[in-house]
Amino acid sequence: MPRTLEADYLVVGAGATGMAFTDALVAGSEARVVIVDRRSAPGGHWRAAYPFVRLHQASQFYGVASTMLGGGDVQTQGPEAGLHQRADRDTICAYYDEVLARLVGSGRVELLAGSEHVGAGRVRSLATGETTEVTGVGGPTRLVDARYRSPVVPSESARRYAVADDARVVPVNALPDVADAPHVAVLGSGKTATDAIVHLLGRGVDPDAITWVRPREPWMLDRARIQPDPATYLAMVGDLMEAAARAVTLDRLFEDLEEAGIMLRIDRSRTPTMAKAPTLGRWELDLLRGVEHVVRLGHVRSAHRDRLELEGGTVALPPGAVVVDCAADGLPDRPPIPVWAPDRITPQPIRAGFPCFGAALVGHVEGSGRDDDEKNRLCAPTPFGNSLRQWARMNADGARGSGVFMAEPDIAAWVASNPLNPSRVAPSEAGRADVRAALDRVREHSPAGIARLDALAREEAVPP
Repeated sequence: MPRTLEADYLVVGAGATGMAFTDALVAGSEARVVIVDRRSAPGGHWRAAYPFVRLHQASQFYGVASTMLGGGDVQTQGPEAGLHQRADRDTICAYYDEVLARLVGSGRVELLAGSEHVGAGRVRSLATGETTEVTGVGGPTRLVDARYRSPVVPSESARRYAVADDARVVPVNALPDVADAPHVAVLGSGKTATDAIVHLLGRGVDPDAITWVRPREPWMLDRARIQPDPATYLAMVGDLMEAAARAVTLDRLFEDLEEAGIMLRIDRSRTPTMAKAPTLGRWELDLLRGVEHVVRLGHVRSAHRDRLELEGGTVALPPGAVVVDCAADGLPDRPPIPVWAPDRITPQPIRAGFPCFGAALVGHVEGSGRDDDEKNRLCAPTPFGNSLRQWARMNADGARGSGVFMAEPDIAAWVASNPLNPSRVAPSEAGRADVRAALDRVREHSPAGIARLDALAREEAVPP
């Protein structure tokens, strides 16, 4: 006979989304929750991340609402002195272990690790094949799909190109083991690739010993502008909205944001088409610009011992070269769908970026007792940015959505106390002149900025 567990919610996925949702739901209700995950512990993709990875944003913006990751500490030395700390992989995994222990200690949460949901509330152990049935407590158990926008990990994803038997191709996780190779070819345009190159250069690798296969040019955010300090973050939002309000084209908008110190690009002679916009330190930018052998021939079709075949041609590799695969689509471009549907809840980002905040907000609103139509009105999901148009849509929808949920006094009070909220202004900071000035600029420029971002997302030209 299968084991039976009673729960109000079955959360599929113990990564950042599932944990943030569960934490907020349990804090705001009497719900009982069963979480199921194929991994042996909470933390999702962090359990399989490359060893030198760090958050690209401040630790405070990541994790669960009840427990601040990193304690809000500021770095006191190194190239990011004065900026908030960014947790590494091991710190994040330990954090999620502690969060889970607290949730389990409440007596209302249980994790079925090393297991998969096979449908209809049935969970199967990957090790033993034994089945657990999750049934409702005085009603049906509600399914929560916390995997809809799960990150893709290069070491766990299939390669999208052929690899010859004589080629030496490794996932980014293995980079520390091959960093002494005579030559390294790094595949990818996003954060993983930039992390890999910064890691190599930090170990003293000669920039001339690196080939960077960069199919697209990326826009990135200056990390110094995306900080928990309200005057810093809100001033960035005000600058963004002011620039958007007067933007003629998307390319010109991003150039204006670059001049305003918000956006960064590696090669200022080229116009980027990629706008996932992770944060980047200017010290990292200086290192990346030192790599001169950049290949812009599209995506790789096949890897060989002495060459890479790409969509636009062939690039030779020196003897002994190692190819490091950083090309997985870390943030899958899946369309926003209603969070609340009859058969499931699907947490998604609710503002521009900051997925942990969105998942926590969904959990809090779920515990508020509102009906599903009202909850969907309050929590309209936003897309992830990839192209410039998608970035504009993400920011327009996110800004508009923030205005909707902040109009509800109970939600606004919860958001104001939530460290995951990048716009949070603590009571002790509300009287600061720089904070008031930044808020005034956001209010002044947001209406026109949002309207123009809407138009740019539809590729409309400025009226004559």
